[in-house]
Parts: sequence; C-alpha cells; structure tokens
Amino acid sequence: MNRMTQEGKAKLEKLIARVMKDGQARGIAVGIVNAAGEIQYENYFGYRDAENKLPITRDTIFGMASVTKSFTALSIMQMQQDGLLKVDDPVSRYIPEFTNKNQSEPVKLWHLMCHSGGYFPLPRIVVDKTAQEMGIEDSLDAELIYREDFAEEGIRRVAGRLDSQTRFTGRPGQRMSYCNDGFGLLSDIVRRHSGYGSFAEYLDKKILKPIGMDRSNISFIRNSQDENAAILYSLENGTWRADRDYQNDAFVLHGGGGMKSTLGDMLKYAVMYLNEGVAGNGNRIVERYAVQEMEKPRQFMKPGIYYGYGLETKQVGDRAVYEHGGSLPGVSSNFSFCPQEEVGIVVLCNTMDVSVAAIADAALNAYCGLEVEEERQIHAERSWSAEELEELAGSYVSGEGDAFTLTAENGTLSMKVNGNPTALQAVYPWQGMVRKTYSDIYLTAIRDEEGHVFAARYGSRIFPKEA
Repeated sequence: MNRMTQEGKAKLEKLIARVMKDGQARGIAVGIVNAAGEIQYENYFGYRDAENKLPITRDTIFGMASVTKSFTALSIMQMQQDGLLKVDDPVSRYIPEFTNKNQSEPVKLWHLMCHSGGYFPLPRIVVDKTAQEMGIEDSLDAELIYREDFAEEGIRRVAGRLDSQTRFTGRPGQRMSYCNDGFGLLSDIVRRHSGYGSFAEYLDKKILKPIGMDRSNISFIRNSQDENAAILYSLENGTWRADRDYQNDAFVLHGGGGMKSTLGDMLKYAVMYLNEGVAGNGNRIVERYAVQEMEKPRQFMKPGIYYGYGLETKQVGDRAVYEHGGSLPGVSSNFSFCPQEEVGIVVLCNTMDVSVAAIADAALNAYCGLEVEEERQIHAERSWSAEELEELAGSYVSGEGDAFTLTAENGTLSMKVNGNPTALQAVYPWQGMVRKTYSDIYLTAIRDEEGHVFAARYGSRIFPKEA
C-alpha cells in the first residue's frame, strides 16, 4: 500500500520548491521506493538542461559524488566475503606504496572505510590535472578509468601524499574526519586484488549489472557525450558555469566520488539494501552480515549521526536511517533508506550546494504521515568558559581550501567561515553550533592529552589549528 497522501505530497513539493529557490537549483529528481521495488513517489522539477528546457527522466544521468563511497565499501565487503581480504588487515599489505611510515600504529582497511585513518583534510589530487601532467587524454578508445598507467600514477601520488603527513587527528581508528583519499586507496585495492583489472570493471560486473543498474558507471567521457546526461551547474568566482565536464574537481582515484547514475538505477540500489543484500531481480549481491556491518555506527560525526562503512547512520525519532550525500561541481545528491519503514529515497540535483538532504528527510516524513519539517534542537543558553575562550581562539585551516577563525571578545567567540561572519552558539562544554537554513553544523574542540586544543571538528571534517 502506498502511504504517500495527497496532503503529504503537497507539503513535500512545497518544501522542494523552497529548496530549489534557495539553492538556485536547475533540476531535481526525487523518488521513493519500497522493499518490493514498487515506486511510491516519483517526480521531476526543473530541467536537466535549463537553457534548452530539456526535461529530466528516470534515465537522466546525474553525478553521484560521495554517494560513490557506499559502492566502494560494498566492493570491499564483497571481496572479504570472497576471501580476498579482511577489513582488519593493514592497508600496506595491499598497497606497498603506502608505507604508513609516520604513524605509530598501522592504518587498516576498516579505518579508511569510516574515515578514521587519522588524516586532516588534504588538497584534492584531481583527474584532469594528473592526466595533463602525464600527457594523456580521455577517449572512448582509451578511457582513463581503465588505464593501468593512470591508476598507477594516481596511487603513487595519493599514497605518497598520505605518507608524507606528520600531523594527525589522532591514532588510526580514534576519530572520524572525512577523507576522500582513503576511499581512493580502497578503490585501488579493488583494482589490484579483485582480478578484474580496474575498479570500473569490478563495479560493472559485480554490483551494477547484477542489480540491473544499466545506466550507471564511473566514466567521464561517456557521460559527457550522453544526450540524457544532466548539464552540471556550478558557481565559480561569482559566475555560473554550465557544461557536462564530469572531470571537474574529480578525484584521481575514483572510489571517493566517481559514480554517475540515474534515479531509476539508484532506486534499484536502495531496494538491494532494504532486502539486506538481495536485489529486486533476486540476485544476491552480498550477504546479510556485510550489509549489517556497513550500517553499524562506528565513528561519531555530529550529535545523532555516526559513520559506518561508506554509510552514515542517524536516528530519526525511533527509526534508523542509513544514508550518504554527495557534492561536487554541478552535483548535489542524497541516497537513504529506512529498513523499519521499508523505503528508500533518492534525491538527485544537477546544481552544486543544494540542500537535497533536507528534501530526503522531508520525503521520508511525508511518506510516513509526519510533519515534513521536524522541529530543530533547541539548546539552553550557556557561556564559554575562560579556558574555552583561550584555547579555542585561533585560525583553523583545511587543506581542501576552507578555513575558519574563532576570536574571543566580550566573553564570547565570534566566528568567520571563509571570511564570512557566522553566528556561533555555545551549546555544550567545548562545543558550539551554527544554525543553517535546513541543518545545524556543530563545532567541537579536539584536545590533546594535556587538554590543549590542537584542532576542531566543523561538520564532517577536523580542521587543524594553526600554531
């Protein structure tokens, strides 16, 4: 029985219109599917090509960005099931270029699967720049995603850069800080040790085709030439860019964000999780235990949200929701499923920095007959202590290009994020909150054994404090 009422649908679509306006979104696809594979809601807003007013369909290709991480983790769990590796093994066993030389304990596969290798955010090593420096080009005859020389150069750069780090968020496994490089290493383990020759081929033969996801892949050039691929809209230096450049800011190793897919295919992917590893066509993709291991909350992200293996887990009321979002130039994506309600939700957008997670949450609530927008957490007023003010004040800079400063003045902390004043509320000892339109971002001090602040978590990243 479809539980989506006309009232719920109207409220959901009113929120979608607001999110689109706020984010200047050009096109959004939204779908809800049940465990039997029956589509409970499907609608399209805007266009895949706004200039030519071309519509979005169930088969329109969108970038998935970091939703890819769930595919990478699923690949590793399949390989463990097949006896090719163990997630408790050290990474260096499978990637000799990664020596782990500056850490006192080995980084293991499972550490990378939940972003706890100990690495601060680092600059992206990207596809187009690496290919240019190698003097090679992407082509349908010699796609970068299948080229061994490109993969070898990518792993040399990524592993070498991680090995060169001397400052860490903590011991391996101690703290979560989002790390695309870690998932890049994982995808190269799949390439090297699965017997399929490339991460792209493994995904196609072991996950995508068995599920029936025939419009999904990690190609760059094929999607740029597909007539039903979305135009990507990104704001760069105050000017909107519109193209099908799926290489734009893409990682050189593809396990962190290379997937491209469609609403129809991603709904099939959700059905597989809802049936604990069995696709809607009856093919078992992975054993039930592996799915449960992916879902298990392992690392704290922010109040109410934890990270497992390539999936985030959060508690919404008395329901567990598993999800992952993605963001790249021209990409805002969200994939989620709730086993208790037996539904999966997919929201895809061809515009950067659009709050698609808010749409996903609203879609679940609308389907369940609840208020579309839940009440936000209200915190009692509190003041920063003198110790907090002294220790937290300073500059915090991410290698990915973001930065924030905290300044102690008049008994409080003023905050600027990338130079923009940002209202920061003290909510708990050593923790503050920034209230955004559709979500809250928490700032949490990271302290050493002597109690001194050496970093701070802001969102999903830990930013090192400048000396």
